[in-house]
This record gives sequence, structure tokens and C-alpha cells, in this order.
Amino acid sequence: MADERNLVDEEDTVKENSAQNRREKKKREKKEKKEKKKSKKKDKKDEKIEELNDRLLRNMAEFENFRNRSEKEKAAKFDMGAKNVVEKVLPIVDNFERGLAAVPEEEKDNAFVKGMEAVYKQFTTVLEEIGVTPIEAVGKEFDPNLHNAVMHDEDETKEANIISEEFQKGYMYKDSVVRHSMVKVVN
Repeated sequence: MADERNLVDEEDTVKENSAQNRREKKKREKKEKKEKKKSKKKDKKDEKIEELNDRLLRNMAEFENFRNRSEKEKAAKFDMGAKNVVEKVLPIVDNFERGLAAVPEEEKDNAFVKGMEAVYKQFTTVLEEIGVTPIEAVGKEFDPNLHNAVMHDEDETKEANIISEEFQKGYMYKDSVVRHSMVKVVN
């Protein structure tokens, strides 16, 4: 009988333990469900934060692209305006050159002529400072991107396609041609 009692006690203990295990398991499951709900709420908040952060980064990148594009456009418009002004000023430079070339040798020491030479030199220096440079022509190979051939010459002593004479100077502003050189080319 003592063995039967021990068996019954053991069975009762096992039943109590399994009941207690079930209760603990239910408690754990409830805790896990609560944590999952909290994590789902956190996930929704995190998702919203990520979405807003992504939108912010995209807007910042778009604004940076806009600013860069605007600066490029502004620089291009400035260069175009400067090029137009240079085009209008070049005939004045040509007239200075023609006038100084027409002065006879005996009058080159005249104060007026020296003053005109000083103004011409100052004018050309300022043009060079802003990026205007003359195009080299005489003795160079003809380049249709830089030169405008208005005459052809036959000369056996010179190579073909070489510029023998320049009628009007050409100029460049930075990397673009403002005015092509008018030249005579040897065939």
C-alpha cells in the first residue's frame, strides 16, 4: 500500500507539475503576444520613420542637383553675355590696329600716337585678363573651326593647306571662337 500511495503521490505531483507547466506556458505565450504587438507597433513607427527619412534624403539630393544645375546655367548665361560684349568690342580693337598701322614712321614719336598705343595696349591687356585671346593664323595649318578661308593662293615654296596671310584677326573667349580669322590659304 505504501507503494500505491507513493505512486498516487507521484501521479498527483506529475499532474500538478504539468498543470503548473501549462500555466507557465500560457503566461509565456501571453507575454510573447504582448511583445509581438509592441514590436508590430514599433515596426509601423520604424517603417514610417524610414519612409520619412528616405523622402528627406531624396528631397535633399534633388535640391542639390537643382542648385548645381542652376549654377551651371547661370555660368553659361554669363559666358554667353560676355561673349556678346566681346563681339561688339572687337571692331574697336580692329580700328585701333588699322589706325596705328596707318601712322607714318616719322610720326610714331608723336605724343598723340603714343597715347593711342597706350590705350590700345591697355585694351588688349584687359581683354586677355577676361579670357579673350587672338587666334594664331599665319604659318599655321588651316583649321575650319578657327579660320575662314576667303582666298586661295598657289605657291610651290609653301606646303599645302598652310595660311599665308591674315586679313582679319580671329579671337577666342575661353574655349569658344568669338570670331574666325579671315585668311588666305596656300593650295
